[in-house]
Amino acid sequence: MPEETRLTLAGRHAVVTGAGRGIGRSIALALAEAGADVAVTARTASDLEQLVAEIQARGRRSFAVPCDVTDADQVQRMATTFIDALEHVDILVNNAGNAASHKLLNHPDELWQRMLAINLTSVYYVTKAFVPTFIAQKSGRIINIASIASRIGDRYIAAYVAAKHGVLGLTRALAAEMMPYNVTVNAICPGYVDTPLTADNVSNIATRTGMTEVQAREALERMSPQRRLIEPEEVAALAVYVAQDISKGITGQAINVDGGGVMS
Repeated sequence: MPEETRLTLAGRHAVVTGAGRGIGRSIALALAEAGADVAVTARTASDLEQLVAEIQARGRRSFAVPCDVTDADQVQRMATTFIDALEHVDILVNNAGNAASHKLLNHPDELWQRMLAINLTSVYYVTKAFVPTFIAQKSGRIINIASIASRIGDRYIAAYVAAKHGVLGLTRALAAEMMPYNVTVNAICPGYVDTPLTADNVSNIATRTGMTEVQAREALERMSPQRRLIEPEEVAALAVYVAQDISKGITGQAINVDGGGVMS
């Protein structure tokens, strides 16, 4: 079997942001299962320590650096540390993000700035920090975890939708710019995923509407034609595939994982 068609990441080195829990954690573990060494970052050191132990238990090297990816200086220090530790980076997964909602009427400016900082500007900072090593080695995979909100709009999440649409635009622009260097750039766009972030959203919906949390969760499930939340492992499996050599023809794409809610 030709080397590029083998579904393995053995010998590859990956960096995952927002890896402490949820989708990021699942992606980091899936990359390790596929054979990659994985460096991880998030804001909570205790979450990272546990994750590093689990990756190492799979026989892979792992390093952790707590980092606020909305701070450009912290991002640059994190990137330098990981590049030195791993010697080279083949896969970058920009997963860090957060969500919050508010009607546009009396929308807090602070919320707008926060949503753009964590969901969009962080992707710019982190990618900018790692792009020089991708260009120098003339290879790499950049995978941005966007959202189905990067494809459509919805009520009460103007700041989040704007940020995630920005991630998709950045993905496409970078895909064109990185083409000469054999670097692919793609966005994965999940619907509601069964993670702690969605659990927080369920609690918020229940508080604001008077629903029970069970009813609020069922309301989110009904937004998918499959009547369920996406599992984080589904997103992770796609990230692993996009990181493979065999996926070299996939770049500048927004790949939906939403149970068929958006078919475009």
